[in-house]
Amino acid sequence: MNLEKVVFGFFIVLAATMNFGFFIGDIDNPVHHDVFELFVAIVVNLIATVLKFGDRTQIGAIHLATSLVADLQLIAAAIYWAYSVHVSGVGMTPGVTASVVSLAAGAMLANVVSVVILIAETVMMRR
Repeated sequence: MNLEKVVFGFFIVLAATMNFGFFIGDIDNPVHHDVFELFVAIVVNLIATVLKFGDRTQIGAIHLATSLVADLQLIAAAIYWAYSVHVSGVGMTPGVTASVVSLAAGAMLANVVSVVILIAETVMMRR
């Protein structure tokens, strides 16, 4: 067993599950979507992105691209949340919450693609 591959797979799957944990719930109910969950999802996704920088294959490039998409979407969700609550004073209305969760859903889709690629890559490997 290769420890590097275990850590790589761990962070890819953890990024997807943390993102799912934030996403799940009523799309417009702010009680179901905690800012701490979004923060942890961003941190784990950034760690997964850093781990993907070393791979120079075509599959590695796609892994990195999916991670960058997820990072961009999650960071955009956090910025929109912070702007709505702290700058504009609107607060977490159902509309703002739906927009933040929709951005997180896009990141979750990118993470699912990354997990599918990881599984496909693992199945294609020869011993």
